[in-house]
Amino acid sequence: MKIGLKKEITLPTAALGLTCIPGKSELLVSCFDGTILKVNTSDDTWETIAKHASYASGIVTAMDGKLAVSAGYDGIMQWHDLDAGKTLSVEKVHDFWSWQLKASPGTGKVVSVTGQYLCDGYKYDPAAEKEFSIKVFDAETRRLLHGFSHLPPVLSVAFSPDDRHLAAANMMGDIKVWDLNSGKLVHAWNTPDFTSWGIIKSHHYVGGIFDLSFSPQTGRLLACGMGPMRDPMAGNGKQTWQEFDWQAKTPVKTREIKDEQRGRGLMETLAWHPDAEHFCMAGKMAQGNWNTALFSEKSGDLIQGIDNKTRITRATFTADGSQLFLSGAKAQGKPKDGVWNAFGRLLIYDVSTT
Repeated sequence: MKIGLKKEITLPTAALGLTCIPGKSELLVSCFDGTILKVNTSDDTWETIAKHASYASGIVTAMDGKLAVSAGYDGIMQWHDLDAGKTLSVEKVHDFWSWQLKASPGTGKVVSVTGQYLCDGYKYDPAAEKEFSIKVFDAETRRLLHGFSHLPPVLSVAFSPDDRHLAAANMMGDIKVWDLNSGKLVHAWNTPDFTSWGIIKSHHYVGGIFDLSFSPQTGRLLACGMGPMRDPMAGNGKQTWQEFDWQAKTPVKTREIKDEQRGRGLMETLAWHPDAEHFCMAGKMAQGNWNTALFSEKSGDLIQGIDNKTRITRATFTADGSQLFLSGAKAQGKPKDGVWNAFGRLLIYDVSTT
C-alpha cells in the first residue's frame, strides 16, 4: 500500500478535528477559531455550519451521517442536524476542555474525555479528578449513558469495533477498558513509555497517550504518542505506538514501533484502513524523516513515511479505502497588517493497494 498527495486545501485557521460525512464527498472540520466547517472535497469550497465560543477540538458524525456532534475547549458539546443545517443543542458537559471526541462504530454513542493537570504535592503528581473524566452519551437523545473515572488529564478514547468496550488513556500512560453493557471496569494497566519527567528548563510531567484505536482484525489496542525526553519544552521524544493484548488475564504489550523506523515528535492520531491490514499514524515531526506513516498490521513494519511539513491532528480513510484525509496546520507565522495567514490545512491522499 502507498499513498500519494492528490491535493492540499488551505483553510483559514488550524484544523483540530476531522470526520467524513457518510455517502458524500464532504468532510466536517472543527477549527482553532471555533468554527465547524463543511468542506466539499470535489471543488475545495467550504461553509461554516456552526460556531463554538472556544477552540473546537473535535467533530464526529452519528446516526448514519444525519447528525454531527462537536466539542470545544470550553467543555461545551454541540449537536447539529446536518440535513436541516441547524444546531439542535448546546450543552456544558465538562468543567475543563474536551481533549478528544469519538463516535461508536454503530454511531449510536459519542464519548468525550476531559481533565486538567493540577499538581497534587511536591512530586508534581496529578491531582484526582473533580468530575467524571469520561462521559458517554446517546447520540440521538443526548442522554448521559455512562460517567467513568480516570486520573486526569485523559487525552484519548476509543470504542471497540463491536461497540461493547471503551478504552481511555491519560498523560501518565494509564489505560483503562470498560464493558459498556455492564458499565464495569474490565482492565487497568500502565505503560511508562509515553510520559517524561522534565529535568531541563521546567520540572513537570509531559507527554501522554494522544490516541487509541482497537484493531478491527485482532481486537488488540493500539496507543500512540511521544516517548520519553529530557527537555519537556523541546517536543522531541520518540515517535511511538504500542500494541496491547488487553483481553489477556493481565494486559500485556505485544509489540511496538521498531526503533530504527521512528524519528522524534508527537504522534497525535491513528486511523485504520478499511482492509484492517494497514494503519496510519501521524502528528508532528521534530527530527527524522516522516510525520505521517503507514504500517502493516501483520508485521508492524513501516511501509511508507512522508514529511508533509504539516502538524497533523486527525486522520481518517474513506469507507472504500481509496483516500486518506489528514487535518492540521502549517506554521502560523506573524500577522500582516493585522491579518493572520491562512494556516489550516486539509491534505487529501490517494491510496494505492498495488
